[in-house]
Amino acid sequence: MTRKNTFILSMAIMLFAAFSVSAAPASSTEIQKSVEQEVFKKIVTMPYYGLFDSISFEMDGDTVILSGSVYNALNRKVAENRVMKVEGVANVVNNIEILPPSNFDDRIRRRVVRSFANTGGLYRYMIGPNPSMRIIVDGGKLTLTGFVSNEGDIRLATILAKGIPGVFTVTNNLELGNDKKY
Repeated sequence: MTRKNTFILSMAIMLFAAFSVSAAPASSTEIQKSVEQEVFKKIVTMPYYGLFDSISFEMDGDTVILSGSVYNALNRKVAENRVMKVEGVANVVNNIEILPPSNFDDRIRRRVVRSFANTGGLYRYMIGPNPSMRIIVDGGKLTLTGFVSNEGDIRLATILAKGIPGVFTVTNNLELGNDKKY
């Protein structure tokens, strides 16, 4: 073989190897992250998913485990159906709790929203189609979940929530950061 043929053959082999590597399937971690992003999107874009609902999920292989609490019973089934349609999801375990109807809890919800809207800059976390703060009230027990931009807002939310008449306990699960995890 001449030098020229050897050079062309070696270039062809390197070129073939380069294209083979770039065409390799995505790693399982990348696929898992893609499925998680799609599940997250399906949950937060539900039509009646609002300020008084909080749904979270975990992935266990191709099984999605839904948990949280919803104010509207329809959201429990809608979340399960939407997640089941995601490519890469084989099973859905639905552990979402439906909050019982209660005028007492509804009064607390209204008071929390009013208090947060009238004091400080907390109102910005409760507006829009996908609010970054969630308010869960169950039997007078108030739980705040979601994301805020600074530690001061976490403390302010706790102080205001503890001052709401009728609230027995306040659990503040607010986190620093951006709710756009995916």
